[in-house]
Order: sequence, then structure tokens, then C-alpha cells
Amino acid sequence: MKRSLICIAALAFAIGCLLPACTPQPPPAQSGVTAGTVTEPAVSPAFPITITDRLGRKVTIEHLPQRIVSLAPSNTEILFALGLDDHIAGVTDYCDYPEKAKLKPRVAGYMTPDIEKIVSIAPDLVLAESIHEKTVLPALEKVGLPVIVLSAHTVDEIIGNITLVGSVTGSSAAALQLTGQLSGRIKTITAKTDLLPPGKRPRVMYVIWHDPIWTMGGKSYIDDLISKAGGVNIFSADFENSRIVSPESIVSKNPQVLIITGMAASADATASNLRQQDWMQTTDAIKNNRVYKLSDANLIDRPGPRIVDGLEEVTGLLGTLK
Repeated sequence: MKRSLICIAALAFAIGCLLPACTPQPPPAQSGVTAGTVTEPAVSPAFPITITDRLGRKVTIEHLPQRIVSLAPSNTEILFALGLDDHIAGVTDYCDYPEKAKLKPRVAGYMTPDIEKIVSIAPDLVLAESIHEKTVLPALEKVGLPVIVLSAHTVDEIIGNITLVGSVTGSSAAALQLTGQLSGRIKTITAKTDLLPPGKRPRVMYVIWHDPIWTMGGKSYIDDLISKAGGVNIFSADFENSRIVSPESIVSKNPQVLIITGMAASADATASNLRQQDWMQTTDAIKNNRVYKLSDANLIDRPGPRIVDGLEEVTGLLGTLK
């Protein structure tokens, strides 16, 4: 029973990390205002500044943040990647990368932040995710804390989140250097995969869990990542975000490659379970033994700087650069 509860919690966490905002996206940029960026110049902004976050909210930051609370592992990884670890005042129970993140004060589960504890830290910036929109965000706004919500439907929007965090924390130079490196690595891949004709793109199913079977749809950054890697998400046209799918639908779409994600134990269980299903034996993925577990599911499950590591690994598994 205990192991089942752990697996369920892991599944909920993984799906929560992968879900983009379930609300309308920010409106198109107008002169001087870009969705998900600052209204001031990117370099050395003068405070106060006003930004538009990924929910389309305009948020004013009065001064350069010194005490930052992160409510998602991906946000924590962005802060560390920008050299802001000395300013991180609180993180979630799941924030475990890089190693130093484990030493930061714990103020939240993934969906259940301790509001009183966050208030006691007196942060001047909270980085949340779209999953916090309905309950956590109103509670933090009620006590007057400045909250920026990050979300991503594409790999490029993940890169944009790094730029946004760099701008609002006075780390634009570090963000520019990091995003330039990441974008360059992405272009190295897409310069080749963009040229692949449909018949050369393997049909891919991204599997989060097996009982029931969960996967991702066409308006997720996972779908975009698979496309950039040279593959085709078999459920891209069927639904937008995460969903349970039936064995019949999988067989009818006949995936050529299965990418298994999830924490180590659950990934092993998922891969083993799918290999043993009689109905799966008809798929090309099983026939050709193309069932792959990621070396580290967090490379993709977390929409942060390591997403390009995940892209490179998936591209290698698909073999689309050969």
C-alpha cells in the first residue's frame, strides 16, 4: 500500500510538472510590452519594473529581489543556473538539483505551499507555476507578496522563462549567455531534424505511467520537444495536455518508439508492464525493441535549463541525426 501511494504521488508530481497553464495565454505583444518579459530594457533594469508573466498578469517588482522563494523544481534550477543561489530563501520538497538545492529551506510541497512559512521568510519575489493559479496564487497575493507565474507550452518558452527570470532579478547578462548557449544547441539539432520528411520521422509515444496509461498531447512542451528531436508525437492531434489513453488507441497508432519517463522505480515498472502486455506485441516499438527509459526523467519533466540535455538525449534515442 505504501509503495502504491508513493507511485501515485510521483505520478501526480510528474503530470503537474508537465502541465502547461490551463488558462488563456498572454495577449500578443504590443509596443514596449512582450508577454513573459519585462517592459524595461533587458540590461540593468531600473526598479521598479513591471513584467507580464505567463498568465498574462502584470506584476510590479519594486526593487531588486534579494530573497526569492521558488515553488517548483524547474524554477529553482533556473535560479541556480543564473548564479542566484545566495538569494534563494525557500524551495519545495522536490527541489534536489543541483546538490546545493537540498540545503535550502523547505517551504512547500509541489501543490501545497506553507503560506505561513513563506510569509515568515519575507520574500521579495515568489516564482510559481501555472498549477498554483487557482489557490496558491490568490493566497500569496492576499498577503501582498509579488508573484511571477512561469509556464511553458514549447521548448522556446522554457528558454523565454530563463530570460524573464534573469531580467527581473538583475541577471540579464547571465541569462543572455545561458540562453544563447542553449539556443545554439537546439539549433544544432533542428537544423537537421527540420529537414526530415514525414516518412523519416518515427512515431513516438511519451509514457508517464502505465496503470492507467498516461501520455502528453499536442499543446505541451513535450510534444514540441519530440518534434524538435525529429519525431512525431502519436497523440499530438488528439488532445492538448496530459490524458489517459486506451490500449486500442495505442495499437491503432502503432508507435515506433516508446519514451518512458517517471522516477526510477516507476519508470522501471512502466517499461516492464508495457513490454508484458499482449496487445503491445503488435506495435513496432515492441517488435523492434525500441522502448527507452531516460537516463534522468527530470531532464524533461522539469521545464528548466536541463531541457536541452533532455532534447539531446531523446534525439539520440530516436536516431534522427544519423
